[in-house]
Amino acid sequence: MTFLDRARCTRALRAAAAAGAAVFVMLNVDTAGAQPATGGPEAGPQSLAAAAAGPLPRLQNLMRDAAERLAQSDSRGGAPRASRSGQATAPPQVLRLTLDDAVKLALDKNLDIAVERVNPQIADVSIAGVQAAYAPTITALFGGQRQTSAPITLFTGGQLVTTSTATFNGQLTENLPWAGARLTLAWNNNRVFTNSFFYNFNPAYNATLSAQYTQPILRGLKTDAARQQLAVAKVNRAISDLQLQATIVNTITAVRHAYWDLVLATEAIDVARASVDLAHQLVVENEKRVQAGTMTRLDLVTATSQEASERHALVVAEGNRRTAELALKRLLAAGSDDPLWGSVIDPVDRPDDRPQPIDVEAAVKRALAMRTDLARARRQAAANDAALQYLRDQTRPQADVVAGYSVAGLGGTQLLRPGDSFASLAGPVVGTLPGAYGDALRTLLENKYPTWGVALNVTYPIGDHAAKAEAARAELQAAQVAAETRQLEVQVVTDVTNAAIAARNAFDEIDAAKQASDLAAQKLEAEQKKFSVGLSTNYLVVQAQKDLAEAQNAVLRAEIAYQQALIDFDRAQQTTLQSAGVTVVSTAIPEPAVGSGRPASPAPSGSFVP
Repeated sequence: MTFLDRARCTRALRAAAAAGAAVFVMLNVDTAGAQPATGGPEAGPQSLAAAAAGPLPRLQNLMRDAAERLAQSDSRGGAPRASRSGQATAPPQVLRLTLDDAVKLALDKNLDIAVERVNPQIADVSIAGVQAAYAPTITALFGGQRQTSAPITLFTGGQLVTTSTATFNGQLTENLPWAGARLTLAWNNNRVFTNSFFYNFNPAYNATLSAQYTQPILRGLKTDAARQQLAVAKVNRAISDLQLQATIVNTITAVRHAYWDLVLATEAIDVARASVDLAHQLVVENEKRVQAGTMTRLDLVTATSQEASERHALVVAEGNRRTAELALKRLLAAGSDDPLWGSVIDPVDRPDDRPQPIDVEAAVKRALAMRTDLARARRQAAANDAALQYLRDQTRPQADVVAGYSVAGLGGTQLLRPGDSFASLAGPVVGTLPGAYGDALRTLLENKYPTWGVALNVTYPIGDHAAKAEAARAELQAAQVAAETRQLEVQVVTDVTNAAIAARNAFDEIDAAKQASDLAAQKLEAEQKKFSVGLSTNYLVVQAQKDLAEAQNAVLRAEIAYQQALIDFDRAQQTTLQSAGVTVVSTAIPEPAVGSGRPASPAPSGSFVP
């Protein structure tokens, strides 16, 4: 038996009105043919009697044709429908989905997951930015200078002394990846050409190679600003992975909830249709009794009103299904242009009411080990610990050992003068020995002119300072975070236990709902039998129909609630990924060796520089 809902009936009546008929008729289409049934909500007892007593063949044919066209156009996969513009529109594509298929679609296309996947990559870039403190820094200088000196003293070297200097220097500075050390290598070269008679080389080539090593022995030995920033950046990278995992878990949980909501809405339509069938059968029986004169028209109106109420419940159920379908599409669509929006989702799976084993003690242990919120809190505690160590380190005196070594080389064209005394420096040049830049390199490698030195540079502020206050504040915050972590552990235990209780209660409700449904069906059958022999009333039959529909819906709700309770139980343990067969692969970059990250800066005032 097939019945038209309110929307189809309205369109059918409009089609009949266009053919010149203006009566209210409801069709009852079955395998035996089509017979007029009852009037619409606006039809009175006289119209009902007229519709039952006086058949209208032409009107019935028109209505039957309109109903068939509407049924074909509204059915899934049916013929294309005509739009208001008169053009045929293709029927929506039916997408049959299992629960696993819905989860896979969400993992591939969900936008929340797509957004969260970028955060670990951003954290990788942040780590790379902090690691730049360990990269060597190269400094180069190329230049030339020409100077004309006034003969202020005898040591100027002449009446008009002109000196031309060409310089090409290079320096490499690197923060070493251990103990906060810093190394500086310098390679300085110049070429000097002058007419001063005091120079023994003209042109003269000077080459100097020097190295300086700075090692903190108090503040900055165990940690410093860059190492603390790197530790925090790595923690943030781990938190990004945890946040991605939490987003995936939450999305899968939401998809599974939405899928079962759609199943519930779909099954509720079948229950509503069955209720419409029962209500219509009662109307048909009442019509026969009215015609036979064994029932009043008031009882017929009561049954007709009940049928209208059941049809309204069917319309509401269909609307609820569309809403539930939209909620699931929101989680599965990859964008506003996704073809999924125009499809009709047909959920294939149905709830399994078999009991699932629940071990609360094991679930609590898994939750304490696997919950992302707990792991995130512990990671944050590690970041706070790194900051606390740095602030404690800042309360120490600054004491750096600076060691340096350099070697110089000299070359060029040597000027020869007579004698070996100081007065011979102003003597005439009697000869030259040719030379070049290679002579400077040779003497540098021979280590003829070395220089070395070691110094200790100490800085200590007198009295209380800001670092001590910051360290004290960080210690209090660390204690607070530890207490909050323990508080979160208690909340996790509570969540898991509540989820287990909810799952058990939901399973118990299934049996109770099924028993109530069986009893409601038996009660309705008994009332129908009593009504057929005149021992019951319309009111009791209608009430039994309502009770049966509510009991059937209660069974559906209990079965779906049990499935969703199991989903929440998995979520409380953080085992949703395992239940869905999902593995999250981290894209974290390999952790580099941790260095000091001390900024390359000039040596403090008073330190030894060779």
